[in-house]
Amino acid sequence: MNQQTATPQGPTDERTFTVLLSPTRRGARLARLLAVAHLDLWGLPSDSAAHIVAELAANASVHGRVTGRDFQLRLAVHADSRLRIEVIDTRGDRLPVTTPPDHHREGGRGLLIVAALADRWGVSPGPVPRKTVWAELDLAP
Repeated sequence: MNQQTATPQGPTDERTFTVLLSPTRRGARLARLLAVAHLDLWGLPSDSAAHIVAELAANASVHGRVTGRDFQLRLAVHADSRLRIEVIDTRGDRLPVTTPPDHHREGGRGLLIVAALADRWGVSPGPVPRKTVWAELDLAP
């Protein structure tokens, strides 16, 4: 046996979870459920994160949908002090609209919810044809 491969690795300061999901309502719902399950498993609060994942996954399903291409959910906890939520879709040509919607419109408020709940959020273009919409929550008191 190769001793190099049998050597245990020390603990890391980062925990991650990544999954590909179909850009459908079911995929968006599954993204939220999986996020809550993993955060609970890691012993982290999941209320705000669940709402953020729900909004970003719904946006990926509706506005970032390309037939035959999935969207990706990624959760990363850095040094137990910051949770980063990323949703990557394949519509890099469609960047999120950040202006408040008309008061009479039913939709268009998802990113306002993300902005209210997250400590930081933004959009990272590329690599083509993708974009990443991300949000961060500070975990330390």
